[in-house]
Amino acid sequence: MKYQLLALGFLSLLANFHVVALRIATSLQWIEHTPQPWAIKNFYKGSTTATLSSGGVQNLASDRSIDLAANAETQGLLTVARNQNIRLIYVICEVAYRLVANKASGINTLADLKGKKIGTMRGTSAGYFVSKLLATAGLKDSDYTIVSGNVCMKAPCGQGTFPSMITSGQIDAFGIWEPAVELGAMALGDNAVLFQNASVYREVYSLYTTQDKLDNAATRKDILAYVSALNQTLDVFTNDPDSVYATVAADVGMDVAVVKAVWPVHKWPGKWGPDLHDFLVEESEWLAKQNGGGKAMSSADVTKFLDSSILDDL
Repeated sequence: MKYQLLALGFLSLLANFHVVALRIATSLQWIEHTPQPWAIKNFYKGSTTATLSSGGVQNLASDRSIDLAANAETQGLLTVARNQNIRLIYVICEVAYRLVANKASGINTLADLKGKKIGTMRGTSAGYFVSKLLATAGLKDSDYTIVSGNVCMKAPCGQGTFPSMITSGQIDAFGIWEPAVELGAMALGDNAVLFQNASVYREVYSLYTTQDKLDNAATRKDILAYVSALNQTLDVFTNDPDSVYATVAADVGMDVAVVKAVWPVHKWPGKWGPDLHDFLVEESEWLAKQNGGGKAMSSADVTKFLDSSILDDL
């Protein structure tokens, strides 16, 4: 009995003691993630080290050793629909996505995309963006054909990537995250026409954790230190971008000039505004329809999902 009690006490101690590191799963290939390594290198002062690994919010649902994750809001909504323990605690980046079209395909307005082939990735933030943007011109999803492809981070863009597909005529337009859109516009030259509407859609690339992690005093302390470091980093990204262009380019395999060209469509807010709640409710409804009529998140679900307690404690 004595040894059983000692074992239970030891397990209890481990549950409340952060031993190895603050482990963060994130999509390492995109611009949106780059404040995270910068924050760890320059500003993080937690009680443990912080490490980044390739992944995203879905890892929080499947791996209890992951403390934080970063992804677009679309993946956050898909994950929390299956695991109500997930919490959105911070907004790293907001990106007003763009759609580039080829004037040579007879496209000058969004309405001209009716009957056209449009490149994007279904079930992602980009797929939602294309649907929302074209709806502003009265176009339904059935009014155009979605074509799958790959992104490109640096020219020359190879076969099967959206910039290559639009110049070869395989698609008439595409909407995706940067820098593929910028590279597509550069490849089209004078034939490029760009569409953007931040009031209709912007990617909300966010930081997530779980309620269990927030309830653990030691882990919460390190999460707070990490978010504080991100706040300092976002100030640099917003107010002194010249100092980060080269690092960002190296982190994601881009040319510095292209990083600079797409920087204005990226915002680094940290906090979110009151409109995010309804934005997420509406997107959840669309995702439910896309996934065979699954259950959308209610207003109360989204309120629980959006946890500002770490921001409140800064």
